[in-house]
Amino acid sequence: MTSTKEPSLFPAAPARTLEPAVLARSLLAWYDSHRRVLPWRAPAGRTADPYHVWLSEIMLQQTTVVTVGPYFEAFLKRWPTVADLAAADLDAVLHAWAGLGYYARARNLHKCAQAVAGSHGGHFPDTEEGLRQLPGIGAYTAAAVAAIAFDRRATVLDGNVERVMARLFAVEEPLPGSKEKLRVLADTITPDRRPGDYAQAVMDLGATVCVPRKPRCGQCPWHDGCAARAAGIAETLPRKTPKADKPTRRGMAFWLLNPEGAVLLRRRPESGLLGGMIEVPSGDWLERPAQSLAAAGIQAPAAAKWRLLPGLVRHTFTHFHLELQVAAARVGGDSWKAAEGIWVPVDRLSDHALPTVMMKVVRHALGASEPSGGVF
Repeated sequence: MTSTKEPSLFPAAPARTLEPAVLARSLLAWYDSHRRVLPWRAPAGRTADPYHVWLSEIMLQQTTVVTVGPYFEAFLKRWPTVADLAAADLDAVLHAWAGLGYYARARNLHKCAQAVAGSHGGHFPDTEEGLRQLPGIGAYTAAAVAAIAFDRRATVLDGNVERVMARLFAVEEPLPGSKEKLRVLADTITPDRRPGDYAQAVMDLGATVCVPRKPRCGQCPWHDGCAARAAGIAETLPRKTPKADKPTRRGMAFWLLNPEGAVLLRRRPESGLLGGMIEVPSGDWLERPAQSLAAAGIQAPAAAKWRLLPGLVRHTFTHFHLELQVAAARVGGDSWKAAEGIWVPVDRLSDHALPTVMMKVVRHALGASEPSGGVF
């Protein structure tokens, strides 16, 4: 009978306490043979471009490598340098970002590019401390850019690394409470030599071998030293504190057409969720029962004969579910000219950086339209 058991590159043995230097060397040796080829990663032996590293790290936050690849290449083609990105119009950046989500990252990306171009002569600071001063760069991104782009000794701790460290040291305390402990443990292994390669190696290990389900322990260079593997609990780690149920917020969006059939759009306030994004005008999103049209109408962008379209637009954000009713109206005469916002022909809506929830509103409104393009 042919065995289906995964082949092991390392003999089975109880976990042994390995010196940090041994762990680092074994991981770097593994990386030299198994490193992933990624669009933003410099070839072996070559220095990484800080702009490429920074751009990819911002894009990769809460997004997969497969998703990011085409976006990264499109950004580089359009804005080859950080100075090019700094000079770009924010709406163009937001439009190019559409589909990656978490639009605050795109706004901070643009602000950071402007800071680097304007205050740093187009060169990224080469230390964690200096990088942390830039908009949108937190502890993880600063460490990743410092290590990978400048070969500074810096300890990276993303979700992949947290999982690797929780298993290597059998840390059973749940996240996020154990995050600082995992960071300290990760720091004990981070080497002075080749810290950039080590940072990428430990992330690759988590992404390809020490995966969330059915970790490939037989292929892991840290097989012998992994306490969770020895205890038979690798797949149960890291443990996480159960998340509270997401609340549901409700609101109303207003689909307004002028006599020419153009739709009113406006920019959301800079602060808050979807700050600075273009939207179909909407009222407040609050945890409350669905409002009547009369109650919600006080937030309408213009006085008109509004009517509710059937159905709801549903969308889920990180911390809450959203349900939007859509009210539609036409405004005649010259009164439409006083409405705050921009009037966009329906066939040009794709020219604007509408977030996903607003694209759902557009599809919902158009689905309720007559063939002539009206809503009544």
